[in-house]
Amino acid sequence: MEDFDFENRIISPTEIMGENDNDNPLRPRTLEDYIGQEKVKQNLAVFIEAARQRNETLDHVLLYGPPGLGKTTLSGIIANELGVNLRITSGPAIEKPGDLAAILTNLNEGDVLFIDEIHRISRAVEEILYPAMEDFAIDIVTGKGQMAASYHLPLPRFTLVGATTRAGQLTSPLRDRFGVNLRLELYSPEELSRIINRSASILGISIEPDGALEIASRSRGTPRIANRMLKRVRDFAQVLSDGVITLDTARTALERLEIDELGLDSNDRRMLEAIVKFYNGGPVGLETLAAAIGEEAITIEDVIEPYLMQIGFLSRTPRGRCITKAGLLHLGLDISSGEETQMKFE
Repeated sequence: MEDFDFENRIISPTEIMGENDNDNPLRPRTLEDYIGQEKVKQNLAVFIEAARQRNETLDHVLLYGPPGLGKTTLSGIIANELGVNLRITSGPAIEKPGDLAAILTNLNEGDVLFIDEIHRISRAVEEILYPAMEDFAIDIVTGKGQMAASYHLPLPRFTLVGATTRAGQLTSPLRDRFGVNLRLELYSPEELSRIINRSASILGISIEPDGALEIASRSRGTPRIANRMLKRVRDFAQVLSDGVITLDTARTALERLEIDELGLDSNDRRMLEAIVKFYNGGPVGLETLAAAIGEEAITIEDVIEPYLMQIGFLSRTPRGRCITKAGLLHLGLDISSGEETQMKFE
C-alpha cells in the first residue's frame, strides 16, 4: 500500500514552511484583531491590563489545545500588548541546558519567551527552567571534580509562554509553575468564515459570503487549514471564475482537492476504509493500523484521530480503534442485516 503524506496535506493542522513566520501578513497583531476564542481573549486582556497597571511582568502562560488554533499568534499578541520583544524557540530545539541558558541570558527586562512544543524539552533542560521561571535566576556548573565551580546568574524578569498539544505530557512541577492556563478550542464555521474574509481582504482576494462559509465548513475548525484552503481555492477562482470565489467555485475547487463537506480528504477516508476492509470495522490496535496504512503511529494519533473522534467517526476502546456507524454511513458503507461485523460497499 502506498505511503500517505499526512503531514503535508492541505487539511493537516501542523504548520508547513513559511506559515509560522513573524511577518506573516495574515497573523493578527492585537487582541482586537484576533477572531474567536472569546473567553481566552477576555481573560487574557484582564491579565495583561493588570500587569501593565502594576508595572509588572505578566505571569507565565501555558497555551494548550489542538494544532493550528493560534497559540503562536497569541504569544505575539501578548508581546505586542505588553510592548516588549518576543523570542521564539521550540522544545526540540533546546537540546542542552547551555542552549536554554544562552537564550535566557539574552532576554531583556519584561520580554516574552515563547517555547512551542514545550512538552518535548528534555528533563535536564527542564531542571534549569524551574528556577528561571520561579526565581528568575539560573545556576550554572562549570568544570568537573575539584575544578567544578557553580555560578548563580540573575535573569531579567520575563514571561514564559509555553504551547503544547499534549498538556497531559507536561510534568507536574513544570505545569504548576504556569500562573495562567488557557485552553484553545476548535472554531465554529461562522468564526472561520470571519477569519477567511479578513484573510481575503489582506490578500486582495474577492470572495462572496457563501464561498467563505463553504471553505470554513470544510476547514476542520482550524484557522491554519482555513487560510491554506483559501489560497488554493483562490487558484481555482482565478482560472474558473474571473478571480471571484463564489459558492460554486469553492465547491468545485474543494471537490477537485478531494476534501468533502466535513473536511475529510482521501487519506482520511482510506484510513477509515482500512479499518473496515482489513479489520471488519475494528477494534484494531494503533500500531497495527499504522503498519497497515504505512504511517507512523504518532502521526495518526496527533494529526488524524482527534478530528475523526470529535465528529464521531472513530472511537477508542481498550482493545483498539473502531469505526462508528456514523463513519460507515459517511463512507457509503453499511452493516449487513443479521451480521454485525460483515461490512460491504453499497
